Amino acid sequence: MAKEKKFITCDGNTAAAHVSYMFTEVAAIYPITPSSPMAEHVDEWAAKGRKNLFGQTVTVQEMESEGGAAGAVHGSLQAGALTTTFTASQGLLLMIPNMYKIAGELLPAVFDVAARSVATHALSIFGDQSDVMACRQTGFAIFCSGSVQEVMDLTAVPHLSTLKTSVPFINFFDGFRTSHEYHKIEEIDQDALAKLVDPADIKHFRDRALSPERPVTRGTAENPETFFTHREACNSYYDKVPGVVEHYLGEISKITGREYHLFNYYGAQDAENIIILMGSASEPAREAIDYLNKQGKKVCMVSVHLFRPFSVDFLRKAIPATVKRIAVLDRTKEPGAEGEPLYLDVKSALYEDPRKPVIVGGRYGLSSADTTPADIISVFNNLEMPEPKNHFTVGIVDDVTFTSLPKVPEIPMGGDSVFEAKFYGLGADGTVGANKNSVQIIGNNTNKYCQAYFSYDSKKSGGFTCSHLRFGDDPIHSSYQVNTPNFVACHVQAYLYMYDVTRGLRKNGTFLLNTIFEGDELVNFIPNKVKRYFAKNNIKVYYINATKIAHEIGLGNRTNTILQSAFFRITKVIPLDLAVNQMKAFIVKSYSRKGQDVVDKNYQAVDRGDEYKELTVDPAWANLKDEAKKEDDAPAFVKELVRPINAQAGDLLKVSDFFKNGTTDGTWQNGTSAYEKRGVEAFVPVWNSENCIQCNKCAFACPHAAIRPFVMDDEEVKGCKGDTIPILAPQAIKGMHFRQEISVMDCLGCGNCVDICPGKKGNKALSMVPFRTDDPKMVAEAQNWDWLVKNVSSKQNLIDIKSNPRNSQFATPLFEFSGACAGCGETPYVKLVSQLFGDREMIANATGCSSIYSASIPATPYTTNAKGQGPAFDNSLFEDFSEFGLGMVLANKKMKERITMLLNELMEKDSTSADFKAAAQKWIENKEDADGSKAAAAELKPLIEKGAQEGCPICTELKTLEHYLVKRSQWLIGGDGASYDIDYGGLDHVLSTGEDVNVLVMDTEVYSNTGGQSSKATPLGAIAQFAAQGKRVRKKDLGLMETTYGYIYVAQIAMGANNNQTLKAIREAEAYHGPSLIIAYSPCINHGLKRKGGMGKSQREEALAVECGYWHLWRYNPELAMEGKNPFQLDSKEPEWDKFRDFLLGEVRYLSVKKAYPNEAEELYAACERMAKIRYQSYVRKSKEDWSDSLEQENK
Repeated sequence: MAKEKKFITCDGNTAAAHVSYMFTEVAAIYPITPSSPMAEHVDEWAAKGRKNLFGQTVTVQEMESEGGAAGAVHGSLQAGALTTTFTASQGLLLMIPNMYKIAGELLPAVFDVAARSVATHALSIFGDQSDVMACRQTGFAIFCSGSVQEVMDLTAVPHLSTLKTSVPFINFFDGFRTSHEYHKIEEIDQDALAKLVDPADIKHFRDRALSPERPVTRGTAENPETFFTHREACNSYYDKVPGVVEHYLGEISKITGREYHLFNYYGAQDAENIIILMGSASEPAREAIDYLNKQGKKVCMVSVHLFRPFSVDFLRKAIPATVKRIAVLDRTKEPGAEGEPLYLDVKSALYEDPRKPVIVGGRYGLSSADTTPADIISVFNNLEMPEPKNHFTVGIVDDVTFTSLPKVPEIPMGGDSVFEAKFYGLGADGTVGANKNSVQIIGNNTNKYCQAYFSYDSKKSGGFTCSHLRFGDDPIHSSYQVNTPNFVACHVQAYLYMYDVTRGLRKNGTFLLNTIFEGDELVNFIPNKVKRYFAKNNIKVYYINATKIAHEIGLGNRTNTILQSAFFRITKVIPLDLAVNQMKAFIVKSYSRKGQDVVDKNYQAVDRGDEYKELTVDPAWANLKDEAKKEDDAPAFVKELVRPINAQAGDLLKVSDFFKNGTTDGTWQNGTSAYEKRGVEAFVPVWNSENCIQCNKCAFACPHAAIRPFVMDDEEVKGCKGDTIPILAPQAIKGMHFRQEISVMDCLGCGNCVDICPGKKGNKALSMVPFRTDDPKMVAEAQNWDWLVKNVSSKQNLIDIKSNPRNSQFATPLFEFSGACAGCGETPYVKLVSQLFGDREMIANATGCSSIYSASIPATPYTTNAKGQGPAFDNSLFEDFSEFGLGMVLANKKMKERITMLLNELMEKDSTSADFKAAAQKWIENKEDADGSKAAAAELKPLIEKGAQEGCPICTELKTLEHYLVKRSQWLIGGDGASYDIDYGGLDHVLSTGEDVNVLVMDTEVYSNTGGQSSKATPLGAIAQFAAQGKRVRKKDLGLMETTYGYIYVAQIAMGANNNQTLKAIREAEAYHGPSLIIAYSPCINHGLKRKGGMGKSQREEALAVECGYWHLWRYNPELAMEGKNPFQLDSKEPEWDKFRDFLLGEVRYLSVKKAYPNEAEELYAACERMAKIRYQSYVRKSKEDWSDSLEQENK
């Protein structure tokens, strides 16, 4: 009796991991978006005891880099274990050297790849096939799946084929579009797959394993007389691959009832016009082909599964005899090539084909750019032209080199039974998570098919999200964003003004708004454009104050469950009782590790989802005119590029928009984040001048530079409309006028400023109040901010901003309004560095959270001072930020050497003026001193300018180089993933060179940017991705390791614990003429702060960490050793160890150990505390060393 089909709702990553687990014994892994979830699933399943086909759990080993993971895969294969890895993009490229070896040694392996863009002019975490195409020369076979169902069905094929042929495989699917797309699919049966495994293949692999019992030598070196001949010996292995793959595709077809081949044909059997492609675009191509064939066209598609080895015979057989024209679509770009890879392969394969079809090629879908049926229709339209355009692009408008095909209007293709919904949310408000649950609730509990896809901007939590959901009675092939929704939910009321949230909403559709308004207030708040759309399209409008409900329940800003409940109640897509029961079941699944209180609060949220109301749509709204546009003085760059992208209309930009604005090479203007003014927070601080003691702690701690002290002279204060108080100190500005101002449109409402405000006599100077963009008080605050920024000059030149934390905040932040999470523990350090050294700061930034919140277009938070000076930022790669920064230093040194040479040439000339010679000499003597070089440069620049104007060729060259005159402050910024793991070797080497670099490591103790995976900075006992049972080894002491060089300045800091120590360490590190390393404790949203206020208490969390002994403050200054003093200074007080356990249980990453593994939790907690005590003991020993007779002293 045939087994009943089992359906599950999952994404492509889950489907791939599910099948890959069956065939895997060892997985060597390293996190990278968008492939990380595959490895996380395998780790989690192994921790829970899931067995593979061989009756064992998979051994999972996280490595320090993708290169390391590939090396471990190679070694494991040679030792006889079936081994897999999961990767993408730059990570896959780092594996290429080992891939050549694995293929050359004929080792059966599968690399599961969620294909992603390779960083070029900019980094993109989204999907195309450029990474896979960079590997086509390695000798790996390359296999592709085009949908979540195909991933489930076909992932076994590479595993079976590699065992049969000994040729290793890349098994890939499109990143995000398939990897993160949820679908209701049929689960493939493990028992059925087990029957396809040939025991002889396993034995053959095992028999080749290296063993001292049957020793052989591999990995030899070979000379010219044999290498070429020997290399050709593998040809027969590759010749067999297409036949083997076709065989296993046939076997899978028998199991699933879905037909699969190397080249799958879909469409008219007598087609004349054909497209050939591979990956997720095959799904919208199906819809387009069905649509066109119904109109009498003769079109079809050939979707490619096996790309390498490329089988000419199988391709020719797949193409009908009637073919006349072929368009080959590549999801990659190879500048300078005659065409992209698949196009060239097809062209070559059919070169001698008697049918002689016209073959053209084009590019589509780079970086997950949406590819719709309309785009496919445009390609077929091109084929109907007398001379079809070759080397075209589709889905964009190229008005510079004119490669693009004409756009075709979007047409709903999903079928009458499909219900489409869009949900606009705020990053970390839970919207995405709730919608993932919703699609699983519907998919797993009804007969409906479902699909979900989630789009994001590049900000961390607090950014834009949009969930695209579809439900229907038939299988869904619409692997593109929802463009014509039946239902739209807007979870952030400010979005009505920021984005076109009604775009595409169908007539008679439904709209749900989360808002704090009702009645006339709500009507007056909604823009005329939106009201007009409601009236013209007969939209049914509902609203709910989920923000208020969430705060009443105690969920903070997490409105997701309330709004999810409202969605099910309004749409009735499934019976309400079923929806409520399933929502509560998912709440237990999602939140039980966070405590019963969180579960209970979310239960209340489900029950209160019925508190929505209907808004009556006035038919007169159909005649409303748009409100007058507010003009401002924003530069053209902002108006033409920044604002359209911020409005989620970047897909409407043309190539010329980037070309004419000078961004072809990826360069972006600084300071664009100041033009966002998102106003997305629910609460905002207000200042009470009567309680302010002018300590500036609030500004010091603010993660987004959204609260600042302004100092006004008597003339400036006349224009200020807010309260001011007299400046108390320092003496240089005493008597001026002080105001602490909040940028209410840039604040994210974390509340850290209020939490750490000491106030006066216990009365705080700051308090949180509800925020509304149209509140007259908030409008006035926003106007005050704008006026102060534009009209009040910085007074930082009058005081010593480095002397104390209070003074430091009178310096203008040159890092503002970043895309970091509300309450981020990292950005206050970055901001402080910009205040102290930003006018001469060079930054080499590791890829990670800090690069994303620092440089995700269109928002650039690094900005300039009144003189146009500011931090110069660049991001190379995750794995080389240290070396990248060293390269900057070397170039800077070389250019200063050239300036010195040129100045010496001029000083030797009798014709050079005495003033010039004196200024030149002054600069040469002070070029390595920050203040001295500034003063000398100020004297020298006018003289260089004068000489250049008079025709002096040396001065003309010096004019080009004069920006090197001021000593640069070189910073290498990254997180613990980069510094402890993937670039530790580079970091250690760069520090060892003795060059004058400053490294800032923001230690979140996990890979924050990729979702919280374990790093060598993760402490013993903490749960993280790849440490599902709690980490079992202690944290690496990076700082103490680097002190062993003896000439590196090292400090460990925590701003919230000690402002003074933080400032002092950063100041000393930058002043030290040599390498420095600062490790900064940085609470992260991945920690799951449970204390009331969450990330709004991140500064306090740092203080608690130091107080209980979890984190320690210290500095190692080599200059003290030269004076015969102990260079190691322990700045922490004796910890209060009795508070250690409470600190751990205040964070979900530790508390969840207790929930998931209660029998082991106490042991892990005790071990974590013991490790902290061991660390502290080692620091105490270091602090007591006697250096009085040290040979480090300069006079010895």
